[in-house]
Formats: sequence, structure tokens, C-alpha cells
Amino acid sequence: VQLQASGGGLVQAGGSLRLSCAASGRAVTGYTMGWFRQVPGKEREFVAAIRWTSTTYYADSVKGRFTISRDNVKNTVYLQMSNLKPEDTAVYFCGAGNIVQSATSFPTSYNYWGQGTQVTVSS
Repeated sequence: VQLQASGGGLVQAGGSLRLSCAASGRAVTGYTMGWFRQVPGKEREFVAAIRWTSTTYYADSVKGRFTISRDNVKNTVYLQMSNLKPEDTAVYFCGAGNIVQSATSFPTSYNYWGQGTQVTVSS
């Protein structure tokens, strides 16, 4: 499975961005898809995930502002980010894997990763 993340950019605080993660190589219909973010010197942080059942999970820091969704026909996962804050600045990565529910927020649970896309929120 190859994952290609896109949609990052520079936005002012309070603005919105939509990230996309397109999968190729095989269908990821049955996989959990997740978004994580990382800043230099820190560990990769869980942001959101969506299971094959469409059950969603969010980090407390993004609840009510971010929405994860998936289009199984297009083999793509999206992260709609609204009301962005400077602390959301990071490189955002998408991951995929066959993951049990209890392990959804752990980056080590994911088998496949995209290359990352930079999100910068200015104050």
C-alpha cells in the first residue's frame, strides 16, 4: 500500500484546510486509516482515525474542529480542519493498518505511512 498525503499549506488562525490521503497498490477498505502529526523534537501525535466501519476517533485537542472521513470508492481519506490554531502547526502524516480498536491511537500500530504534508498556522 502506498499513501500520498496532500492539502497542507499556510493558513491564518481560525482558517480551514482539508487534507487528503490517497491510497494505491491495494484497496484499504478494510483498514483503519489515521492521521497523526509531528513537530521537530517531539513524537508523532495521534490526531484522528476512522475504522472500516466508519467509526471515528479524535484526539481531545481537535474534537469539534477536525473531521475525518473516507471515500472507499476513491480509496481516499480526508481530514477537514477548521478553526485552526497555531498549535496545530506540524507535519501531518496519514497511516493505514489492520488495527484493533484499542490500538487506534498508537503510531506503531500502523503498517503503512504517507510522506507527510506541512500545515502551518500563523497567529
